Amino acid sequence: MKLRSKAAALLLLALAALLLALLSLRAGRAEPPAPPARPASAPQRHPAPAPARLPGPGAFPGAGPRARRRRPPRPRPRAGRRGAASLEKLARRPGELRSFQAVLPPELWIHLAVVACGNRLEETLVMLKSAVLFSHRKIQFHIFTEDSLKPEFEKQLRQWPDSYTKKFEHRIYPITFSVGNPQEWKKLFKPCAAQRLFLPVILKDVDSLLYVDTDVLFLRPVDDIWKLLRQFNATQLAAMAPEHEIPKIGWYSRFARHPFYGSAGVNSGVMLMNLTRIRSAQFKNSMIPTGLAWEDMLYPLYQKYKNAITWGDQDLLNIIFYFNPECLYVFPCQWNYRPDHCMYGSNCKEAEREGVSVLHGNRGVYHDEKQPTFKALYEAIRDFPFQDNLFQSMYYPLQLKFLETVHTLCGRIPQVFLKQIEKTMKRAYEKHVIIHVGPNQMH
Repeated sequence: MKLRSKAAALLLLALAALLLALLSLRAGRAEPPAPPARPASAPQRHPAPAPARLPGPGAFPGAGPRARRRRPPRPRPRAGRRGAASLEKLARRPGELRSFQAVLPPELWIHLAVVACGNRLEETLVMLKSAVLFSHRKIQFHIFTEDSLKPEFEKQLRQWPDSYTKKFEHRIYPITFSVGNPQEWKKLFKPCAAQRLFLPVILKDVDSLLYVDTDVLFLRPVDDIWKLLRQFNATQLAAMAPEHEIPKIGWYSRFARHPFYGSAGVNSGVMLMNLTRIRSAQFKNSMIPTGLAWEDMLYPLYQKYKNAITWGDQDLLNIIFYFNPECLYVFPCQWNYRPDHCMYGSNCKEAEREGVSVLHGNRGVYHDEKQPTFKALYEAIRDFPFQDNLFQSMYYPLQLKFLETVHTLCGRIPQVFLKQIEKTMKRAYEKHVIIHVGPNQMH
């Protein structure tokens, strides 16, 4: 019994000693010893920052003693070299929409010009609507019109919802011609169409510009065609699509009585321009042996060829780029898709692969029954309520309308018309639901 008592006492003493050792160890970690006092002759005004606690050599796989050294910071790009994508990242806070129009400087806006006279008010408004429905960047609209139409443009644009009016600004200009006889210019081909020739002269503060006819519809963001400006080489200052993909059945190759660009001519209904380059260039011509500035060339050129041209200002542009082919960038037909691309059989290969990007309903096809596929697209965008769901109120009704057009040559290829607009709507929907609403709120 005595032996057992002694053993128990020794065990208790050992446990007590172990407990005291553990307590002293914890106290030592919690209260590190005070640093030695500095000499009075070397006072420290600001306390030195505590050294950063770095992980030990074994904290990361394969890390040795050198792993404690911090990597030098990467050099940041200069502010002047940041593109629009970098500005967007800077402007966007976590959880916000990718749109950054509020902070985008005006020099990065898209500039879109249109000339509307006569009965073109509705067409122009539908075209502008298609531009803002899918665009990402802010757009500056330059609307050239008659005085009688100006109040109606102002009224209609003010009625659009705030969520869309914040995506653009607009300015309305009178119809003016700086050289020659204004009445002669105004009656050239269609009312006021020749105004586009004077845009480089009028818009002196605009660097680059996208001009479109009133009967154009955007089926994807305007940003995408604007990006083609980056593909210009050092001599190119404008871009257009061919008038026809098959020269032997094209109008210019069969009937033109004047020079024209390339083998089939170009169509000016969608025209991308670097106005700065146009204003500074000297253009070769058939009138004098030396070059002429853009404004100085227009009226003499018209006087020389006015009895030979049929399509007005488009013919004059073809003549200009016939003598200056190095100045023109030719973009694919998907960016200016017209009835000619399907009414004689499908002949726009780019549209077959990627879908129509910009629809051009020339010859009044939005308002008659000759090309019901074009009319269906126009009416779908015209009648779409701004705040509705794009799929429910535009895309699905459009599919049903297309079923009624399969008996026509253009209606036999609905995928060509729907492919790009479906992609655009999906991106817009995902952007709204995933970014704006948030993935955690989706059910």
